[in-house]
Formats: sequence, C-alpha cells, structure tokens
Amino acid sequence: MLSPKKTKFRKSFRMRGHVSGVATKGTSLVYGSSGLKATQAGEITSRQIESARKTMARFTKRGGRVWIRIFPDKQITRKAAEVPMGGGKGEPEFFCAQVKAGTVLFEIDGLPEKQAKEAITLASHKLPIQSRYFTKDII
Repeated sequence: MLSPKKTKFRKSFRMRGHVSGVATKGTSLVYGSSGLKATQAGEITSRQIESARKTMARFTKRGGRVWIRIFPDKQITRKAAEVPMGGGKGEPEFFCAQVKAGTVLFEIDGLPEKQAKEAITLASHKLPIQSRYFTKDII
C-alpha cells in the first residue's frame, strides 16, 4: 500500500470540512486518454486506492497502462477501543489522500474506450466518494 517514506510530524490535524471547494490543480488528463475524476470532496485511504488499482488491473488482464494521480500523505490517528477520554491523541493508524471535487484520481491508456470505461467504473465502486469517467474529448 502507498505511504510516505518519512513525514515531518508523526501526527497531524484532520481538517475535516476544510477540504470543500473545487480543485484547481490536477484537474486535467496528463498521461492517459481517459480517467476517473472526483465529483465530491473526501478522504480516500491507501487501502481503497490499492483496491481500485487491483480491480482495474484484474479487469484489463494487465493490458494498457494505469496511472494513480493521488497519493495518501495524511496520517489518521485512532485511539484503542474502550479507552477513556484524555491521555492525548491516538497513535497513527493509516494514511489517506484528501481529495477536492474535480481532482483526477486515475488515468488509463492503451485500451479500447469501452473496456477502459468498464475498468474505471469498476474501480469507482471501490471508492467512498462520487466520481465519474471522462476522456480528453469530454471536459
């Protein structure tokens, strides 16, 4: 699974609610001919990204090429079950990527359009946010 090699701080603020708005960077296709674009803001864990990538690879029988355009760099902490309040912030559990609406999540190339659309649709079902398929022609 994806995670940063090193972070500046062990624990970070969650910033829930501050991820709203529309993305200005990473909104157009760079590598592939079609992709998956987020239509709402949210957090995507490294497990969910890996699950979507595996689904696309399995459906395409490892044909074509897939690019992951997001990276999980935000630590999410959790306290153990049934621990009383106080005692500080919990330990880091996993990493997630904070995504704004309009961000390109995945790109794919080297496949017929029908097959690429099906692979990306299957991958979108693995993600917790709404997203849509788009190509270079449809903006």
